[in-house]
Formats: sequence, structure tokens, C-alpha cells
Amino acid sequence: MLNTKRHDVDICVIGGGIGGMFTAVAAARHGAKVALMHDRPVLGGNASSEILMWISGAGTRVRDLQETGLMEELLLNNMYHNPKRNFTVWDTLLYEMVRFEKNIDLMLNCACCQAEAKDGHIESVRGFQLTTYTWHEVRAKIFVDCSGDSILAPLTGAEFRVGREAKAEFGEEFGLDEADRHTMGMSIMLQCRETDHPVPYTPPAWAYIYPDDAAMHHKPHDLYAINTNFYWIELGGMQNSIDDTEEIRDELLKIAFGVWDHIKNHGDHGADNWELEWVSFLPGKRESRRYVGDYTLTQQDVEQCPSFPDIVAYGGWQIDNHLPGGFYMDAQGGAHLQKRRLSEPYGIPLRCLYSKNIDNLMFAGRNISASHIAFSSTRVMGTIGVIGQAVGTAAAIAARDGLTPRQACQERIEEIQDALMQDDCFLPGLRRRISPLSQMARLTAEYGDCSALINGIDRRIWGMDNGYFGKTNKAITYTFDRPVRVHGFRLVLDSDLNRDFVEGNPDGLNTSSVLFFPYSHNQTTFGFPRCLVKRYRVEAQGENGEWKTVFEETDNHQRLIRQPLDVVARAVRLIPLSTYFSETKTEDYGSSVAHIFNFEVY
Repeated sequence: MLNTKRHDVDICVIGGGIGGMFTAVAAARHGAKVALMHDRPVLGGNASSEILMWISGAGTRVRDLQETGLMEELLLNNMYHNPKRNFTVWDTLLYEMVRFEKNIDLMLNCACCQAEAKDGHIESVRGFQLTTYTWHEVRAKIFVDCSGDSILAPLTGAEFRVGREAKAEFGEEFGLDEADRHTMGMSIMLQCRETDHPVPYTPPAWAYIYPDDAAMHHKPHDLYAINTNFYWIELGGMQNSIDDTEEIRDELLKIAFGVWDHIKNHGDHGADNWELEWVSFLPGKRESRRYVGDYTLTQQDVEQCPSFPDIVAYGGWQIDNHLPGGFYMDAQGGAHLQKRRLSEPYGIPLRCLYSKNIDNLMFAGRNISASHIAFSSTRVMGTIGVIGQAVGTAAAIAARDGLTPRQACQERIEEIQDALMQDDCFLPGLRRRISPLSQMARLTAEYGDCSALINGIDRRIWGMDNGYFGKTNKAITYTFDRPVRVHGFRLVLDSDLNRDFVEGNPDGLNTSSVLFFPYSHNQTTFGFPRCLVKRYRVEAQGENGEWKTVFEETDNHQRLIRQPLDVVARAVRLIPLSTYFSETKTEDYGSSVAHIFNFEVY
């Protein structure tokens, strides 16, 4: 008889990719007791060392749209702790983010395979943990499926869709004349590196042979091109992207080793000194089941950006539809892809993130309620991350108040939106609420106009800076009419969301996987945002008029800081610190200017 371990929680999350991680962390930080069940030994899904796909999102394509909140927290951690962008260190940071977050019960190597559901309500799920040969049974108020393949759909009877819709269903320009069940395929990634000496290569006997570019269907394979990540070693769109995964993987491996043989041994590709370092045996999957929610996001929503009253997330990645033929489609002229760039962020409503017919089921990831065309934009991990944070926040509020996700959407949407914006999530069209204590105080600065610090928008957007350019060692001060109790402060610093001033790798992991780790035999180290404030001090003025330091940070590497205090004060001031112009060691990241988006007290 195998062991069974039981868990009683508020929220159960299935799947520990970026969406599942952020769902779990957001819910836990909002006070919910969370169980996260993940079927792999490492977290991160397609972003993990098992697949090596970097995180792309709205900010990858459109300036000023980099995802913040938990996403920026994670990427800044990686840039700070992982200057060589080593995927093993990255895996460790993903693990740390979840494993040491209180209120999360993490179950790795545990595959969800059973569910108990009745009358449109899930009571429990069961997963088998291979490393311990133990069944884990989880009972929860709300279940969130972040598995990608939407495992709870067949287990609970939740409505879902597969494939491409006809024009007649949603009136989409890119819809088909007739619907089909074809999807985007899955890809196997290669990692290779440049050495300082010739490296021969002999392929396995079972690898395919591609004597010329035509045999490879003219897929792009310039080793020095930034977009060379072999995404086009892709199959499965014409098959069942769940049932046929093992068969598809075997075929992809034959292609992958054949591609490297072509690069090394067939034609001059400048690859004499390059060696194959790693091949993924776990395909990165793009598409399978998508849930049906109260609303289905469409191509029109992605391109026309309507205003949703229940907006909780946003996207901005281009329409990026990989056609089902995958590797076997000719790539000349980009014929294997259907693309359209977007110029504005589009909103994602909460109604797309909970089930239409299962009252306590939510989802975050590539399985949200979207048409195939809209999904081709929402599927990227930057967008999945902000969706996950939105779902975790909404689920925590719903569980706290005994509401279903639909009821929370109807009755608590303003609270959900405000919580997300307080957590540094950008919601196009909305402004964050300013604390009453900050509104009642007089805000001044020793240098410049600091009024933008409380305008409710914490980033550059739409031609507006929305920040304060101050001098370091010059104070920003809140003065009160009378002594008041200050419980804490909120601070949002410029972390260079467009990565204009970061040397090397522009994002936490965003670079070509062929150049990833190590970048080359030179062992390149990548930079950190130079504009971020590293040192600052917060002081409070007591009733006797004396100033006293109540908080000081000497090694900050985050954009969002929320620090509790408990002081009675007549005034509170923030002093960004720098010794940039001293003759001694520089103690900041390289800028003597303090660019700050928000400083307020509560």
C-alpha cells in the first residue's frame, strides 16, 4: 500500500511554470494557504533549465511595456545574483522564490492525475510523487490549473477548446474558412557555444541528414544572429499535441541532431570552433487545450484594445502564430509564421481566467480563455507571469471572503485591481490609489518638482515620464499638520524597464540560446541597471523636532520596496544616497541621479 499525504489549503495550484509560480506566490503573499503541485524536478516550465526558453512579453516588442510586479522582482534578482546568466543559478532562484515563501506547500515531481468533482465544483485533486512513491491529496476552496495542458479539464468536465476557429465564430480576420483541431507545434532547443579551437562533430546514426539549406526548408541558422534559438525545430501541430508528445519528441531529436550536423558538416557556417553543449529531451510546448471562461479574448481585442471593466493583466507581444506544419514548412519569406505587430498594450479581463462551468476553477498560462489567434499573443511567458499574479491575487481575495471566482469578479474587482497595482502591476487605463496619509500631507523636495511621485502611475508610458528626477543626498519630505502614526512606506525606483543602460543581456534571460551559457570562451558577464538606487535612508522627525533614521538600505537591488514602520512623526523624508563623486569606492550602480516613480507613506 502506497502512502497518501493529505493537504487542506485555500488554493491549490497545478503546474509550476512561470504562471503557476506567480499564482502561488501572489496568493500566499495575500494571506492564502497554498499548495503548488508540479510534475517536474525544477520550477519555471519552458523557462527552466529543462527547456532553456527565455521570458518574452509585451516589453520585448513595445517600449515601456516591460512586465513589473513579481516578474521584475524575479528578473532583477537574476541580474543581481546571476551575472553570467547561468541556468543552474536561474533554477535555484526560481526554487527559492517558491520554496521559501511562507504559506506555500511545494510538491515537486508530483503529477496531478485524479480529481473529485461534482455538480460543477471541485472537491479535491490527487497527484503521484515519483520520488517518494506517495500520493498527495489536496482539498481546497479554489483550484488553479497552470499545467499548460489543462489537466483538470478532462478530470473535471470543464469546458475547453482545441485548435483553430472558423471566421464565423468570432469574426476574426485570421480565422479559417472551416475550423480544425490543428495547433502550434512544440520545439526542442539546442545550446551550443563558441570555443577557441576546432571542434569536430559526428552525428548519431539515427539523425536525419540535411545536405543543403533546401533540405532544411530554408530555416534561419546563422549562429551569430540574435534570433537563432532553433524555434523552428518544431513539430506536432498536425498531430495531437498531448497524446502524441513522445512520438513527436523522437522525431524532433532526429531533426535537432541533423540540424547541428548540417551546421557543422554541410556548407560553411563559420561553425568550426563551435560545439554542441546541450539538447533538450523535453520539448517546449506551445499549445494544447484552452479553457472556456465567461469571456473569450479574440483577435479584435488584441488589436483594438477595448477597455474592460475587469482588467487584471495586459499583453503586448505580437500576434505570433506558428503554422501547424512546423519544420516541414518552407521558411522563405516567413511563410511558416503568421505575424502582426502590436503598438499598444491590450487588457486581459478576469472573466478570461476562470471556468465557465466549474465554479471554483481558475487558470493562468497558455490555457486561458482565448481564441487561437488571440492566444498566439497571450502565450508568451511575460504575459503568462502577469496573468499568474492576477489570478493568485484574485483567488486569495475570493477564498478569503468565501466567494467563487465569478463572484469575486462581480463584487471585488476594484479591490483586486488596487491590490495588483499596489503590488506594482501595470493595468492600462487605471491609476493606483494613493494612501490617505500621503494625500493629507504636504510633499516637498530639496531639489525639483516631486509631484509625479503620487500621480498613481509608476512607469514611463505614452510619452509621459511619471517620475521624479532628483539629486542623490537631497531629501523628499512628507510634512503633517500634526504628529501622526506612520505604519510604513512604499517606494518604486527606476529599474530601467527598457534595459537601455544594461550591458550585454538586455533582460534577465533574453538572449539567443546558442549564445547563452557560456556566451563564448570569453565567459562574458552581463550588466545590471545602472539607474537603480542602491542606497537610501528614511528619517522621521519626532515631536521634539529632531530627525532620526528609521530605515536604511545599503544594498538595494529591487524596484518595489514596501517597508513597515511604526513611528509617530511630524514629518518623514527619503534621502537617496550616493558617493558617486567621491574619490573612494563608488557605492551605487553608476548614476548620481535618483529617478523615482513613487514614494508615499501610510
